[in-house]
Amino acid sequence: MLQSIRDNSQSIVAKVIVGLIVVTFALFGVESLVSLTTGTQAPATVNGEEIGEQELFRAVELQRRQLLAQMGANADPAALDDNLIRAMVLDRLVDDAVLVQSAREQGMAISPQMLDQMIVGTGDFQLDGTFDRDQFEAVLRNVGLTPLTYRDYLRRETLIEQERSGYQLSAFVTDGQLKQLLALDRQTRDMAWFELPDAPVRAQIDVTEADIAARYDAQRELYQTEEQVSIRYLLLDKASLLGDIEVTDAELQGQYQQVLAGFSSDEEREAAHILIEITDEQDAAAAEARAQALKKQLDEGADFATLARENSDDPGSAASGGDLGMNARGMFVGPFEDALFALSGEGEVSAPVRTEFGYHLIKLGKVVQTEAPSFDEMQAELREQILAQKGESRYVEQLERLADVTFSSGNLEEPAAELQLEIQTSEPFGRSGGSDEISAHPRVLAAAFSPELINDGVNSAPIELDTGRSVVIRVQEHLRPRQQTQDEVADSIRQDLLDEKTAARLDELAEGLLAQLRQGADMAALAAEQDQSLIELADVSRASQDLATEVRAELFRMPQPTSGGATSYAAVELNVGGRAIVALRAVNTPDLDEAVSADEFKAMRGYLAGRQGQQDYQDLVRTLKGAAEIEMN
Repeated sequence: MLQSIRDNSQSIVAKVIVGLIVVTFALFGVESLVSLTTGTQAPATVNGEEIGEQELFRAVELQRRQLLAQMGANADPAALDDNLIRAMVLDRLVDDAVLVQSAREQGMAISPQMLDQMIVGTGDFQLDGTFDRDQFEAVLRNVGLTPLTYRDYLRRETLIEQERSGYQLSAFVTDGQLKQLLALDRQTRDMAWFELPDAPVRAQIDVTEADIAARYDAQRELYQTEEQVSIRYLLLDKASLLGDIEVTDAELQGQYQQVLAGFSSDEEREAAHILIEITDEQDAAAAEARAQALKKQLDEGADFATLARENSDDPGSAASGGDLGMNARGMFVGPFEDALFALSGEGEVSAPVRTEFGYHLIKLGKVVQTEAPSFDEMQAELREQILAQKGESRYVEQLERLADVTFSSGNLEEPAAELQLEIQTSEPFGRSGGSDEISAHPRVLAAAFSPELINDGVNSAPIELDTGRSVVIRVQEHLRPRQQTQDEVADSIRQDLLDEKTAARLDELAEGLLAQLRQGADMAALAAEQDQSLIELADVSRASQDLATEVRAELFRMPQPTSGGATSYAAVELNVGGRAIVALRAVNTPDLDEAVSADEFKAMRGYLAGRQGQQDYQDLVRTLKGAAEIEMN
């Protein structure tokens, strides 16, 4: 067989195939052959529109960054489940795709100009109240976005928000619904109640040794000790390695020169504009003529800001005199940007410039050329950078030594002596974790209960707690689960039985009292028999603070008393133990014309309409997603 393969490999066809493979490798890489055979599939398709792998990758990375930021400085990336994040993000992208498609079908749109204004007007992108290009790019870098991807994200979110707002702002409630809800909200109730405390009942309960033995025998499998381990460990902390690190002036200067080598000076221009839109009512010629007329007024000395406020069709800047703030190249459409950067003097105004939005008159404000920071300004930051670099290098070096020595050593004493680390010992802990930071860490728990460490008695590999700390652990003692004796759990069983018997006796007592009340017994007399006082309250509202929460909740669930002065009764389990016997005597419906002002009516109508709009939109989302053709790959 091997000889046959060898003979066939010398044929002309085989040589051609090999030649094609070589060329393919050279030009496109091995991935090209893989793609020829396997193909690629988008992670999901929504109504024929693909959600690409790159889009999903960016969204997953953004979600990871946000989660790590929420976890704080000691966040552990290893604690995040990448598969779970990917699934969650993909579901969200599918939802967004469905909603964007719906918004487009409804004619929703957002112009490039409006996107520009939203970006320029975002406070996070401003310094001293003015848009700053470097700040804009720095913020986006921190969350893993580029200006283009952020712009697309903003466009999609704005489209979705337009349709959501359409539903929420168009919802309404009728006068009948409003009055019904207000009547329920402002309703008050007259009631009486008394408490059945659990202490007197508990004092009469006797739990015998026979009771405890019977429960122990019936539930023996529940009374097991928890599997536990105690560990010894070495902690390597980057922060402890920084104390004796020195930073020389030469190193500071070298770091500064690297900053200068990577610095690029950008020019930013302060701009203002007056926009004359081209619309169905105003064609291009009319818009240009109007722009020319305004330019003539400016040439004759008219104030630009005043004309912008009175004439500009840009709602985002007209109120501020056409001000667009400081901008670098890349923020505006081509003709606008070319005209702005062609202006040479502060206060100069361009001739009318046509873009897709209409005609613009552009005024140049100040021109700022960014300069590299001085050495003195950066010295403290440079020192921190060098310290961080040296600290990281030393930490990595020590971590490698720790890994080598602990792997070859049969104990922790040798690596502790070589790296001058202290051996620390934990209290016993179970699989759910201990009370200290080390024994509660998920990766430490996984290693501590691994068969290798428990059965073989070896040191673990270094376990990264976070970006600056690692531990090597060794199981000192393994405590296997065992059956607890009856004596060990007797107190716990006695307490359980006491609680159960007390609750049963209280329920029995409460049911007996309710039966007497429904047969016409005097409630005050029954309260007195229980050494309790009857508490009577009138006009109790849903927000009343005179009652325990559970009593108030039950009061407003109780059925309205029937005509003829009948009373409704109920028993309520109290959070503090015991029971409450509650009587509902009357339901008081308010006169809304007197109880609710016109302003309150208006505010409540808006609130309820908003809630209804949210519900309508949620229903829409479910309907759209249910009807969409979604393929998950």
